[in-house]
Amino acid sequence: MNSKITDQLKEKYNAIDQDAEVHLEGLLHSKPINYWEYIQTDALLNLQVQRTVFPDENVFIMYHQVNELLFKMVLSEMSQIAALEHIDTETFTAKIMRISRYFDVLTSSFSIMKDGMDVDQYNKFRTTLTPASGFQSAQYRMVEFASTELINLIDKRFRDNFTIDEDFTNAFEHLYWQAAGKDFKTGKKTYTLSAFEERYKDEIIRFIKHYQDKNLWSKFKTLPKEDQASKDLISAMRHYDYTVNIKWVMAHYETANHYLNINGKTAEATGGSEWVKYMHPKYQKRIFFPDLWTEKEKETWGTDI
Repeated sequence: MNSKITDQLKEKYNAIDQDAEVHLEGLLHSKPINYWEYIQTDALLNLQVQRTVFPDENVFIMYHQVNELLFKMVLSEMSQIAALEHIDTETFTAKIMRISRYFDVLTSSFSIMKDGMDVDQYNKFRTTLTPASGFQSAQYRMVEFASTELINLIDKRFRDNFTIDEDFTNAFEHLYWQAAGKDFKTGKKTYTLSAFEERYKDEIIRFIKHYQDKNLWSKFKTLPKEDQASKDLISAMRHYDYTVNIKWVMAHYETANHYLNINGKTAEATGGSEWVKYMHPKYQKRIFFPDLWTEKEKETWGTDI
């Protein structure tokens, strides 16, 4: 064995108070790894559990599972950026573009949903999925909180004069997506929203606290002024913002419209959400990096497509 590698192995295990020879001896008894074991193929292919007899429900399940895996990839990149005390523009730009590519895939993949399921089958099996909704994706909510400051995710009706509270509970109640499952006049929430909060609210608030000064927008604003002026970085951030908050959202909106706008009548989403006003970017004007857009661009957000 190469003596340099041996020395490096000894250094590695000495650093954690382990005997390198014991670990090397363990290799004598280990099996070669195979693709299906490393990827956990059997487990992965057994995660699809249909609730109906319609074949296209399986497409629906797998598509959303792929989405969740891509969200996990996005969050992995964001956690790496958050962990860096100082980040240079080259690394920041490369990471932002890597995240954007994941959302480029998410955006283009909506054709699988829009054109890859039978409309009649979907409108039969979807009632069996009630009250579950993609609205309940906790990972996507985390992507948003890791992207921008909390004020930019407050419902547009309250955003201009809103004050973020220290424990974030009042802010949580006024997040833009609450509009999809809450009557702000009565305070009554749908089961879909209540169940989501019961499962994830505490975890999400902890996540918000962790990322309040580590989100992409906050990290950008800590850069030296000359770095904030980087054309490549600004371009990457604008691309990401537009991709997530307009292109991806509109691809989702158009897919929903394909299945839920039946004979000119808008059907209710499975979770009972007011999905048109929740999804379409022109209503909530979700913008992660507001200072990187002109006033006219912000005013016409979501209307130029």
